[in-house]
Amino acid sequence: MPALRVLISGGGIAGNALAFWLSKIGHDITVVERFPSLRDTGLQLDLRGHGIEVMRRMGLEEAFRAQVAPEQGLQLVDRRGRRRGFFPVNPPGEGVQNFTTEFEIMRGSMCRILYDAAIKHGAKFVFGTSIKTLEDKGDSVAVHFADDKADSFDIVVGADGLHSRTRKMMLGKSVDDGLRPLNGLVSGYFTMPRPMQEGEEYCATVYVAPGSRGLMIRRSDPKFWQVYIGGKTDALNDVPKGDVKAEKAALAKMMQGAGWETENVLAAMNTDNDFYLERMALVKLGRWYRGRVVLVGDAAWCPTANTGMGTTSAMVGAYILAGEIARHCGRGTKEPGTFKSEGITKAFDALDTKFRPFMDQVQKGVDDEGGANIAYTMMSSSLGISLLYIIAGVASFFKLNVGAMMLKEQVKDWDLPDYKELS
Repeated sequence: MPALRVLISGGGIAGNALAFWLSKIGHDITVVERFPSLRDTGLQLDLRGHGIEVMRRMGLEEAFRAQVAPEQGLQLVDRRGRRRGFFPVNPPGEGVQNFTTEFEIMRGSMCRILYDAAIKHGAKFVFGTSIKTLEDKGDSVAVHFADDKADSFDIVVGADGLHSRTRKMMLGKSVDDGLRPLNGLVSGYFTMPRPMQEGEEYCATVYVAPGSRGLMIRRSDPKFWQVYIGGKTDALNDVPKGDVKAEKAALAKMMQGAGWETENVLAAMNTDNDFYLERMALVKLGRWYRGRVVLVGDAAWCPTANTGMGTTSAMVGAYILAGEIARHCGRGTKEPGTFKSEGITKAFDALDTKFRPFMDQVQKGVDDEGGANIAYTMMSSSLGISLLYIIAGVASFFKLNVGAMMLKEQVKDWDLPDYKELS
């Protein structure tokens, strides 16, 4: 079969993973990324469950383990910094992983591993531009880029994140684009200089304060803290996305007087740094493709950071899409010719059939305001937080797996497909 010409919009986790698989089986892959270079930045993430198996099938476990973060577990502290509960990483092979997994890694390191692997198999990356317009002509997709260049592709893939422009272009201006905000939940991320102190451990440290707000501190580097500021607030409703100065001001107002390390964190936040704000939202679509345009990762099915499954979902979804393209369209060769849409449509339909049951479980209940309101009601008062300390202490004493209770790693009655076509 002739090689498919595939354009992937977005050089993050999902886009780079898909580029790896499709270039590995001989297809002509171009990844376009609007940033001027690979975005090998970002804070810590992890792989869970089926995502670990996909990484192993890619042959990347050795490269991955060489870059893992040394985090030992999660601890909950009070405003005086006293530990009120500790939940260690599970030893390898001992069931569902805890909050901290054996596969913690910095986002930038993972992006670089996937990028290097895709490049090795012939994928091409074009930085500093993006898709300006696209038109599905039935037998191809005509694309005009922001740098005024134009080209034609057999498939266009949107892997450009939660606020995907490809998703909006695929669906059209008058169609609901599936974005489901989570009622004022926000999280800010950045790194700050903070040398490791004597006796300090590599722990994810969580502090919650009255008013449904809190901090999490992690480190993978002895010189820096990774800072996560989260909470529920209406202060950002009228702040334009990307107005960093206003976003920082709103977070500072939300966290004012919260206690523990808040003052130090806010002072560091209000400097020139790698700050990024996420307004928590799901993406829910009835179908992940239209014609020859398909979505993967957060652009298609963002489950939010609350599930702990964003990276895993991106890796597993990219693997299944690549496997179904291989199964229905074949491997790429230098043989000339064009692809009929039937095989592409069958591949996209199969992605939906096989992967939607997985994502339905991962997303289930995330936007359930009843459950969320119980948690945030508890965090809204000192009394509720005192109760939280008691619960955490009991769970810690009995070595309960809070990761299994809080996150969505356990996807039941679903097996990862095996694609001999990708071998």
